[in-house]
Amino acid sequence: MKYAKKPLTFEEQADRLLARGLEANRAELITRLSAVNYYRFSGYLYPFRQVDDGYKPGTTLEIVWRRYVFDRRLRVLILDAIERIEVAVRTKFIYHLAHHVPTGANDPLGAFGYLDNRSFPGFKTLGEFQSWQSKLARETARAKSESFVQHFRKKYGDEHSELPSWIVAELMSFGAMLTLAKNVLPEVQRKVAADYGFPVDQLISWLQALLVLRNACAHHDRIWNRESGKASKPHKNKFPLWHRSPVIPNDRTGYLLTICRYWLGMITPTTRWSERVFTLFDDFPEIPIEQMGLPTDWRNHPLWKS
Repeated sequence: MKYAKKPLTFEEQADRLLARGLEANRAELITRLSAVNYYRFSGYLYPFRQVDDGYKPGTTLEIVWRRYVFDRRLRVLILDAIERIEVAVRTKFIYHLAHHVPTGANDPLGAFGYLDNRSFPGFKTLGEFQSWQSKLARETARAKSESFVQHFRKKYGDEHSELPSWIVAELMSFGAMLTLAKNVLPEVQRKVAADYGFPVDQLISWLQALLVLRNACAHHDRIWNRESGKASKPHKNKFPLWHRSPVIPNDRTGYLLTICRYWLGMITPTTRWSERVFTLFDDFPEIPIEQMGLPTDWRNHPLWKS
């Protein structure tokens, strides 16, 4: 089928929404649509749609816009949490990889152990390892103007064409770090996981879930009522709090918020991030939190109270 829809002016977009039952001041609606793409804005209108494509009675611009603002502020909080988790976790991986002493060796892998494919038995082929190395090279090349990179090149460039791992750690993306985490030596995986009291599969699952969420936030996607892939639940015997009532389903944003709160508590015990989350929800009490996978009394869950 050929796509034949014609572009609409902001005024035409506003008139279409008004004709479908959105209650709004036309001039204000046009201003909003000129700042936020119609397609993005309509995503926040979707829960109010009826079978005939009209909107439920009482659907106002103020109601919809408040959901948009809530979602934007939620993304900022999530990105703040994930940034701290990402920095901490990649620090752990680089640290334990650099200090790992291979069987039969006398010295640790050191600054350039990440360049040896033997440090990454998880890659099925040498080509996969080389592809990851190429990605790292592109990411570090984009930072060539950074003062710490220039300093290393000037002082050690005659002997080393590659950067040491602790500099690369500051330049690698979350995706590159996750690839490292999945494929690095099992001994290193276990040490990082043990630092947080996790089994390795939980560590990888949570990193994967947070990467997807981080990318969604970075691209300004709608977050509050989205479904997510199921992040693993910790084993019930070892982590009973994750199975206590009220149950938080592990396929919605609320569960990922709980992961952020739990992990941040270990990385930064004095963090007040959860208080900022509570303030956000207090500012927007009308948000239907069940669509986030949060039960009505979610703040009383042990993972949020402790």
